[in-house]
Amino acid sequence: MNQLTPSPGLLCANCGEALQGEFCHACGQSIRSVIKPVSHMLEDAGDLFFHMDERIVHTLPPLYTKPGFLTLEYFSGRRVRYIAPFRLMFVFCLLAFFFMHLAISDTHLDEGLYGTKPAKDEVAALHAADTADEVRKIYQGQMDELEAAKAAPNVPAAAKAAIGLSQQVVRDAANRRLAELKAEPIAPGTNAETGLAPREADKDSWFSRPTVVDIAWLPDVMTRRLALGIAHFKANIAQVMDGGPGKNEAIRRIVEGFFSVLPQTLLVMIPVFALILKLFYVFKRRLYMEHVIVALHSHAFLFISLLGLMLLGFAKHAIEPHVALAGKAIGLVQAAMWVWMPIYLLIMQKRVYRQGWPMTLLKYWLIGSVYFWLVLFALSVAALIGASH
Repeated sequence: MNQLTPSPGLLCANCGEALQGEFCHACGQSIRSVIKPVSHMLEDAGDLFFHMDERIVHTLPPLYTKPGFLTLEYFSGRRVRYIAPFRLMFVFCLLAFFFMHLAISDTHLDEGLYGTKPAKDEVAALHAADTADEVRKIYQGQMDELEAAKAAPNVPAAAKAAIGLSQQVVRDAANRRLAELKAEPIAPGTNAETGLAPREADKDSWFSRPTVVDIAWLPDVMTRRLALGIAHFKANIAQVMDGGPGKNEAIRRIVEGFFSVLPQTLLVMIPVFALILKLFYVFKRRLYMEHVIVALHSHAFLFISLLGLMLLGFAKHAIEPHVALAGKAIGLVQAAMWVWMPIYLLIMQKRVYRQGWPMTLLKYWLIGSVYFWLVLFALSVAALIGASH
């Protein structure tokens, strides 16, 4: 029977048309039911996320060993046997930074030293309170918890100072809500609240002042979130500057916040990099989306390289104490990978844009310089956001 001949009695469940294949030619609905066992749903989720089939075999080896090959294949219309560029880049971006996070810090971070970090739910509850009495009740409960943490045995002075900064965060949040409700604010804390006598040089410092954000054109929810972020930033930085037992915990919180926003930050840089390529190759008359494909494949290669370096680093850490020669061999492989990364990007740029070596080298240096400073700026912003967590 011809494959396109409608099967007798087999109709589309959505529009009632006779089916001629796996999809209805009238409305486009698939004949596959969404009601299926959980095991099948997990298979579909894996396929949607990464297309766990032969495409990975066709994609990863040429992506890493043949600069520009996948990009030129995509431009030529031969796409079905390869993983889509955005999905490829996105998956390896998440994997690379997950393992980089593991390499830099522990995966399970404590919520805070001696309760120094006020729960975000408590601050949110202050903002959601409907009456001044409710604000004061929530405020008093949070303050009592922080005071109990401060009164615990063997709490060092630096930790008491950090608890005082956390109390300031809660007090500032409560006063902002009381101001919105047109009620009397809560009086600033004394030395008993901060746990330490303030130094003369710190009385008028930025860290000791209440955090107030008043931007008329921003919605209230955004100003509150901005003020809370600045307050957390001050608490974390002050704890790092003071040193003591709380320093490492503050650094760990900053690192956790940094890695929570790093993938999103670098995803934003993809269209920026494509725009730089468009400007430098404007006379090539390529569409902007073609430069986006170049950016996606080049970043996917970089993320795969970083992932490989992290995995080799873990292997080296585990093997080197027992087999020193194997550790040295892994180190040589890592060095070769670092050298291959800039060479790969240069060859890719040459093959995709088809210009002579002198012009390619010049543009490679200029594009790399511009993008380096933009990435540095983006990472600085990510670090500031991370410190405000």
